[in-house]
Amino acid sequence: MKHLLIAIAAAILFIPFLGAVHLFDWDEINFAEAAREMIVSHNYSQVQIDFQPFWEKPPLFIWLQAISMHIFGVNEFAARFPNGVLGIATLVTLYAMGKKLADEKLGLWWALAYAGSWLPHFYFKSGIIDPTFNFFIFLAIYCAFRIAYAAKPSRMAILSGVFLGLAVMTKGPVAILVSILTLLFYWIYKKGKIGISLARVGLIALSAFITTALWFGYELIAHGWWFINEFVTYQIRLLTTPDAGHGGSFFYHWIVLLIGCFPASLFLFTYIRGRKNKSIYAGSAPTEIKDFKTWMWVLFWVVLLLFSIVETKIVHYSSLCYFPLSFLAAWQLYRIAENKLQLHAWNIVLMLLTGLVIGIAIALLPVVGLYKDVLIPHIGDRFARANLQAQVPWSAWEIAYGAGYMLLIVISCVLLFQKKVKAGLLCMFLSTIAAIQITIVHFTPKIERYSQGAAIDFFKTFEGKDSYVQVLKYHSYAHLFYTKKLPPANKNYYNTDWLLSGPVDKPTFFVCRITDSEPWRKDPNLEIIGEKNGFVFFKRK
Repeated sequence: MKHLLIAIAAAILFIPFLGAVHLFDWDEINFAEAAREMIVSHNYSQVQIDFQPFWEKPPLFIWLQAISMHIFGVNEFAARFPNGVLGIATLVTLYAMGKKLADEKLGLWWALAYAGSWLPHFYFKSGIIDPTFNFFIFLAIYCAFRIAYAAKPSRMAILSGVFLGLAVMTKGPVAILVSILTLLFYWIYKKGKIGISLARVGLIALSAFITTALWFGYELIAHGWWFINEFVTYQIRLLTTPDAGHGGSFFYHWIVLLIGCFPASLFLFTYIRGRKNKSIYAGSAPTEIKDFKTWMWVLFWVVLLLFSIVETKIVHYSSLCYFPLSFLAAWQLYRIAENKLQLHAWNIVLMLLTGLVIGIAIALLPVVGLYKDVLIPHIGDRFARANLQAQVPWSAWEIAYGAGYMLLIVISCVLLFQKKVKAGLLCMFLSTIAAIQITIVHFTPKIERYSQGAAIDFFKTFEGKDSYVQVLKYHSYAHLFYTKKLPPANKNYYNTDWLLSGPVDKPTFFVCRITDSEPWRKDPNLEIIGEKNGFVFFKRK
């Protein structure tokens, strides 16, 4: 019965308002456009962008989006719906795992820790690929853990391999890299006593190979090695270079997880050890729980350190950490609620300060909107200044959203100081859920109007029209998805020089950012037909 109640609660959290805001460039529109082009071209075996082969991602998540678009139409809701469904599956799965590991209380805390933290919750309202990838790879690692305890360990090994194969089919071989590193470091920590025989490791590998071969094998037979070569080359480049300018500090993901996974992330500090090299919160746990904690710590550090080393720094690269982080937090929540662990004052103060920082950030959003004219002269980036010129309605009362969240965080911490532990914890996580929903529904559409709204509006005016629309000097998929572009009959379309100065056979339009517009303003073949919020719109004469 509780499985059903959790599923209903998750559906209420993750399904409504999925289509309330345009898809965001790049990633959301990238995958949605690939799904749309599958439907238009009827080519479901190859991923395409602009009706040309796209080798950066395998097709599994894009298949899910294509199915959704067949049901709901080609729109934002359909693009995000697979992750909404996955959010339901994730919370039910976490509850079931927690119940199996200990009891239903642990399962409930785990589901609450995941849904009640900012980024883990937010990603289920998106159309990016990572929630699906993370879910499959986590299931693969969980089934590998279960091999040592299951009545039918070979079945667990097969399931582990199947889920690992599905993870590869979702995002690529990084799933294998993460899994091998996790198993290797777990093996080192346990000094080889891991309860998984070489035969079952081989069974995992065989199951993963068969699963991935269902598509990679077909692709190899149908189109040869070139796609796989390009795919592997891209994956190596992604790991070794700051792709698309997404570089950053070694500690980038540490900060992302600390702030983005609040409040759950703060409960990792309760594992800090005391002077006697013993946990300052003593307590015992069954062998199975201890072993699973080890798996989760290993997975957490493998992902965090791996993507701290990787040159490309993007927020969702460390999102696989959400699973081990939320479990480790849930275990401490479970012990705190059962009076087996005591929060220290500094733990509560740290939660209070972090929550207040996030609440202040929410409260400042309408302040920035209301007083943008004062802020604009102090911004160095010309494109950002122009973005802020967008006419977005704000009112002073919206500050109450951030202030209300801060008040609830203060109440939560007061309850924790008063030893009203369960009430304080529930207040903190439930208030965060409410704040996340308000931010997604109320603030995200307004932020989107600043960042890309003018360009999206322009692209949408060309839906159903026989014309060329192209972007200049910046990377985007929005002009493909929002013009509902069809396969070009004239292959010269792919030559930008031809579009700019050749004998084009259709009305031709261009969009660029204001920071890159000077050369095009002087081009005798182009005329400016509009300029808005940082974007300049041109038409071929």
